[in-house]
Amino acid sequence: MPKTRNEIPQQDRWNVEALYPTPEAWKDDFQKTQGKEPALRWPELAQFKGRLSDPSALLSLIEYYTELERKLSKLHVYAHLRLDEDLGNDAFKNDFGLISGLIQDFQREMSWMEPELLGLSEKDFKGLILHASLQPYRFHLEKIGRMRPHTLSSEQEELLVLSGKALDATYRAFGALNNADLTFKPAVDSKGVEHPLSNGTYLNYMRSQDRHLRKTAYQNLHLGFEAHANTLCELINGQVQSHLFLAKARKFGSCLESALFPHQVEPKVYENLIASMHKSLPKMHEYIALRKKILKLDEIHFYDLHVPLIEEANTQMSYEEAREAVIASVEPLGKKYQESLKKGLLEERWVDIYENARKRSGAYSSGCYDSMPYILMNYHGTLNDVLTLAHEAGHSMHSLLSRQTQPYIYSQYPIFVAEVASTFNEQLLLSFLKKKAKSKAEIVSLINYQIEGIRNTIFRQTLFAEFELQIHKWAEEGVPLTPTLLKKRYAELNRKYYGEEIVLDPEMEIEWARIPHFYYNFYVYQYATGLSAALTLFQKAMASEKIRDGYLEFLSSGGSRYPIDLLQKAGVDMRKSDAIDSALKQFEELLKELKKLS
Repeated sequence: MPKTRNEIPQQDRWNVEALYPTPEAWKDDFQKTQGKEPALRWPELAQFKGRLSDPSALLSLIEYYTELERKLSKLHVYAHLRLDEDLGNDAFKNDFGLISGLIQDFQREMSWMEPELLGLSEKDFKGLILHASLQPYRFHLEKIGRMRPHTLSSEQEELLVLSGKALDATYRAFGALNNADLTFKPAVDSKGVEHPLSNGTYLNYMRSQDRHLRKTAYQNLHLGFEAHANTLCELINGQVQSHLFLAKARKFGSCLESALFPHQVEPKVYENLIASMHKSLPKMHEYIALRKKILKLDEIHFYDLHVPLIEEANTQMSYEEAREAVIASVEPLGKKYQESLKKGLLEERWVDIYENARKRSGAYSSGCYDSMPYILMNYHGTLNDVLTLAHEAGHSMHSLLSRQTQPYIYSQYPIFVAEVASTFNEQLLLSFLKKKAKSKAEIVSLINYQIEGIRNTIFRQTLFAEFELQIHKWAEEGVPLTPTLLKKRYAELNRKYYGEEIVLDPEMEIEWARIPHFYYNFYVYQYATGLSAALTLFQKAMASEKIRDGYLEFLSSGGSRYPIDLLQKAGVDMRKSDAIDSALKQFEELLKELKKLS
């Protein structure tokens, strides 16, 4: 059984005390920030109503609400970090609920601002944002102006804000079910020994050389979700319906357009990704056949896709060793970058390292403008865990550099570019480990990890993106989402992407039910575009100091431009298919290398 939270040593936990020394200190700050009565918590905001045509009033409002938003963000980060430590802790649930409600109140009390600004004539609005005092906020205001066709009256905007908590309920319910309530039968190895199965241990078992352990882990995890297929279908349907509601309310032509428009990403970027992927699927089919051959299998199943191709390369790495490797690998980005990361991982305790009972599964990077970065891990010592640490450290350094360089209002980088820094750091670590490799087995293992990285991050996430687009299109067409329909389409896509060689086990059909990103509103495609951009930038940056400097400037740019423009300035144009084609070409070259060494 996983350890309890109290059994995890302090040095292995993230330093939440740097945010607030105690839960009581958080409560004190919450009380100071929460304002007055729930009906009108911050009357200071309302005093600007009807005055936004005056540049000085608009400037004062922006300064006031950004300062308040910073305080709320700090409160929110602490509450969500504590809850993710133990999703069954009622006190943490309560605190997270309180700050979530307060943020909703803030959004409600700010909901009049954009409609009032957009109520100005286009000429007056353009004149306003050109005022000298507002130049630090010009890009922020231009983004608001872009939403003119999709902004409602102040009363309607307030209603949309009020609906937020209800619309998020399906995601919260999925999180509670997935992370806290779902239990699974133990996995069983070839000797008949049972092993506790959880979301946190699952991938570790998938990399085991014991095929019976892999098979039973795969079956029992998915059977756990299958037992709740109807509930999970209703949850994902509820989330899709919330996306459809908001798209229609804001007068978008589709859910996809609604999700991409605020970031100035055209739907064709999404559609081109899927189209490019379809052209490269024969190479994926070729890889599946090669994996089957190397593993000497009569049949290849989905539970055979994660196991290392060479047994002797399946070595464990302690967290301390992983940390040192990650720090050493970023040397090409300069001493300043490396020292900042070293300080964070060694001294400041950015990372919550190991799994404990009821801890959130997976990994992420979090934090706010007034905090250090925080990294959630569930470290088990596999190569994947080592690369995950590099990945999340990439996110964290992107956040740190943006916060150090940009004012608060531009410190948050757009989601579209979020995966570039993380996967760039994975490439740095893989390059470092390849140079240190002492055997053919290690080199094969690392090449295969790169192949698997592209498979999981470009091919698999594009499969998810295609599935996500389909279920939203069905909702737009009024087609009811049922478990049978979702299973059928998911199986069809897996057959298309992985080819005829792989066995489609019945359990595979329910996999859609355990993917949290389907609740994130067209997020997953950005893993594919992000890795494509990262692979392209990595090749260029390692060959050119100028590109490397441009990449570091990109990491410090936060959200000061639209995401496509940020990447173009760094050296890659995502309006074209070049980066995706380049990444898929690298997949082909890696496949050739693997064949030679096998």
